[in-house]
Amino acid sequence: MKRLLIEDIGPSLDRLTITGREARYINKVSRLKKGQEVIIMDGKGQSFECTIEKVSYQAVTVRIKGRMPPQPPSPIAITLCQALIKSQAMDYAIQKATELGVGAIRLFFSERTVLKIEPARTTAKMNRWKEIMKSACRQCNRADLPSLEPPVPFEEMVESAPKNEMLKILLWENEEKVGLKEILNRTSPRPRIWAVVGPEGGFTPDEIDAARESGFQTLSLGNRILRAETAALSLLSIIQYEWGDLNLSHGQ
Repeated sequence: MKRLLIEDIGPSLDRLTITGREARYINKVSRLKKGQEVIIMDGKGQSFECTIEKVSYQAVTVRIKGRMPPQPPSPIAITLCQALIKSQAMDYAIQKATELGVGAIRLFFSERTVLKIEPARTTAKMNRWKEIMKSACRQCNRADLPSLEPPVPFEEMVESAPKNEMLKILLWENEEKVGLKEILNRTSPRPRIWAVVGPEGGFTPDEIDAARESGFQTLSLGNRILRAETAALSLLSIIQYEWGDLNLSHGQ
């Protein structure tokens, strides 16, 4: 059954009119027809069984039949703090982070950031990344849409990290003593994690010092130097397997 993500679904609606990009997706990409069943997710954790009643290029009308049981939340809330990286790699990182269940994505730029976004283009970029997140939610049957914060300077990002009981980690290729496996083995599972992945050129010594002063633990993923988007995917997958819901059998 096709899945759609439509924000701002009213709790008392029995019918919904879909317009814009999602209507075009239904009509031209999925080629759904009157009478077909779909699942509509509201981006806030709820899913609804619906029947298509009318389809046109401009709008699609669906009848909401009922609310589906909510998926259990992940036992950990992961915030991925991702440096801006080159365009396709950035798209990939945001897509896979969404599929892997992060609760929030905070973007930042640092001294060695290659990708530069002009202020006038920030809104367009944010809208594009949000559409990528929506598509990823449809793909992985995720009803809650992660939050996405506009890019901020590295120092502002690390200083904004909560001070309460949580795990704050930063991938650093020059870390020679501490690896992710050691961190996970010696630390009891934490309900909240902030995970920082840097740009293509890595972090400067001053940035590492600033992160450590803000309570971040630097760590390594091993001897290989991974691309930024690969590092993010690897880090999130391991954390979700060890502490999250990636190791659960289907239906649990």
